[in-house]
Amino acid sequence: MLRKLEESVLAEKEISRAEALLVSSLSGPAVFDLFSAAHRIRKYFRGDYVDLCAIINAKSGACAEDCFYCSQSSKSTADITVFPLVKKDLVIEKAREAKEGGARRFCIVTSGRRVSKKDLVRIAEMISGVRLIGLLPCATLGLLSKDELAFLKDSGLDRFHHNIETSETFFPTICTTHTYRDKILTIENVKSVGLSLCSGGIFGLGERWEDRIEMAFALREIDPDSVPINFLIPIKGTILGSRSPLEPLEALKILSLYRFILPDKEVRVCGGRMQTLGEFHPFIFFAGADGLLTGNYLTTYGRGFEDDRRLIQKIGLKTESKK
Repeated sequence: MLRKLEESVLAEKEISRAEALLVSSLSGPAVFDLFSAAHRIRKYFRGDYVDLCAIINAKSGACAEDCFYCSQSSKSTADITVFPLVKKDLVIEKAREAKEGGARRFCIVTSGRRVSKKDLVRIAEMISGVRLIGLLPCATLGLLSKDELAFLKDSGLDRFHHNIETSETFFPTICTTHTYRDKILTIENVKSVGLSLCSGGIFGLGERWEDRIEMAFALREIDPDSVPINFLIPIKGTILGSRSPLEPLEALKILSLYRFILPDKEVRVCGGRMQTLGEFHPFIFFAGADGLLTGNYLTTYGRGFEDDRRLIQKIGLKTESKK
């Protein structure tokens, strides 16, 4: 079954939801066959290039939204640092560090439902500065309008990041202050102004495999350029702080499943990779991933630039810009 599905994907045919569910049911030694198949699909569609991005937490905490997994949400009592929008000089400094570390993209991330008009102007200046030092600027700024996104694009923004987080079915169980449809509207705005789109989600929230598949098929319809895969880091003080992390092989199965469903997309492993995968971390590339968030996350630690770059080189992949 698996071999036939792989051949179908390599022939650029789409797999069905029923077939995706069969893939998700694989266990035992067959899981490693799945990783190998996803690796071949990744190599066929994406080559041997790994796209590296880095982020800066440019505005932290004080968020009115109630996302159950987030340490910055209104429902969280997690011990985090809260601060307003940082100065442009700090953003440029961190962008330079990211570039020296091998990143090609740099994302400015703010907490909250949306940024204010005053902060939007300041962020536009940051975006222009990031582009001037030779990085592709990205931004995660919440629910924005077409006019706001067009303004950022005119300032040099290359890509906007806006996750759908999970399936539409499961979404109301992890957030009540905004809707799945609110997210889709922002995504439609992003695409309408001609920005590149980065959209994916977070796993380990209590969702079923059916939810993961529903989300993947929604992303196939949305058609983003990059699909970030995050794994829940249970943080004390958040509503989901007592959940157990995903098992490493389950997390890797998610990567492989998404490679089967979204074969030509950038599948980027982001938050929670070290905490969830541990010693299995290098398997991400053999399970289908071709993108990586390197450096630290928003309120938790990630992995150093040099360590990531060394690993990529050791397993025979490349981080150079595509020709």
